[in-house]
Amino acid sequence: MKMKQADFPILNQTINGQRMIYLDNAATSQKPKQVIDAMTHYYQVDNANVHRGIYDLSERATAAYEASRDKVQAFIHAKYREEVVFTRGTTESINWLASTYGVAHVTADDEIVISYMEHHSNIVPWQQLAQKTGAKLKYVNLNSDGTLDMSDLAQKITDQTKIVSIAHASNVLGVVNPIQEIANIAHQHGAIMIADGAQSAPHMVVDVQALGVDFFAFSGHKMMGPTGIGVLYGRLPLLEQMTPAQFGGEMIERVSLTGATFKPVPWRFEAGTPNIAGAIGLGAAIDYLTAYGMTQIENDERQLVAYALPKLLAISGLTVYGPQDSAYHTGVIAFNLAGIHAHDLATALDQEGIEVRAGHHCAQPLMTNLNLSATARISVYSYNTMTEIDRLVTVLEQIKEYFSHEFA
Repeated sequence: MKMKQADFPILNQTINGQRMIYLDNAATSQKPKQVIDAMTHYYQVDNANVHRGIYDLSERATAAYEASRDKVQAFIHAKYREEVVFTRGTTESINWLASTYGVAHVTADDEIVISYMEHHSNIVPWQQLAQKTGAKLKYVNLNSDGTLDMSDLAQKITDQTKIVSIAHASNVLGVVNPIQEIANIAHQHGAIMIADGAQSAPHMVVDVQALGVDFFAFSGHKMMGPTGIGVLYGRLPLLEQMTPAQFGGEMIERVSLTGATFKPVPWRFEAGTPNIAGAIGLGAAIDYLTAYGMTQIENDERQLVAYALPKLLAISGLTVYGPQDSAYHTGVIAFNLAGIHAHDLATALDQEGIEVRAGHHCAQPLMTNLNLSATARISVYSYNTMTEIDRLVTVLEQIKEYFSHEFA
């Protein structure tokens, strides 16, 4: 299958009189017609609650919802379908882990290890857990090129470490972390390994068994699926030990006046009416990505980054943060242009129809570590083109020229 921009209706529009170029895929990706159609079909044809009805609509909705669980299992190479828990996204998945597994296993004598490059969603839940339990929260340092300092990581993880939680790929620096190696170190010390897969699952082949992770979290909306749906993968023995994060309808087996018993994994974690359309949409997104090929997506993005990096670095006064080699880089490139605040740069790009992100990217500790307040960031997907990169570079040169004259 060939990925076509025509599959994405939103891309066929103009912004400020210019054909839109969307380069904020790390924040959220655009959705192909196939995903939109699958969700519309559910609402128009199969709309009913799942698991509860014995009538035709409910059975069809349940079949479609559970089929998406099977698609996720295959997509991330989980051993069992029961290891796939639907959540609202990466943020909720990590919060659930902190408030359930974390509360049950972490004490004042323990340590939690994360890194300076983490998204706030993989920092604040662990801060809260550390404050609640008295545990020590430790941050792994970064090398000068933004990669993880593995020697520091090996020192920071000790026999007191209970949880190691690291991003598979950075949402700012484009770094891909050696999760399998980190997991091995964590397990040698008796800790569990959690990977934040928000920026990896949409862009590369993910095999949770090969990675050796105990938990893996990701979001549907960053991988051409809808918002409000995500996944928490957990190894089945660990999930079976965990108490539910929420209680109520759907997740119960039996309720009496004085107590309750819960359904088996994964349904005990999916209280209430789930995001049925979201799960179906995620399944359709996985179908689309799988038909195109995750290896092809990774190759597409590497080619785009290899094309973009030297052109960006050739702009006088432009600084790129993170690795300068496209072979060690996802489709995320953070940069600043001397003398122009990142917010002003993003506004100027928007005037030319180019949509990029500017700010701290929900990674303020990283910004502090880099001695920055903000950066501009582009992030590509397979529907982006080298022609769009050329347009970006041309407009950046024009913006630089304008600001140098306007404020000289």
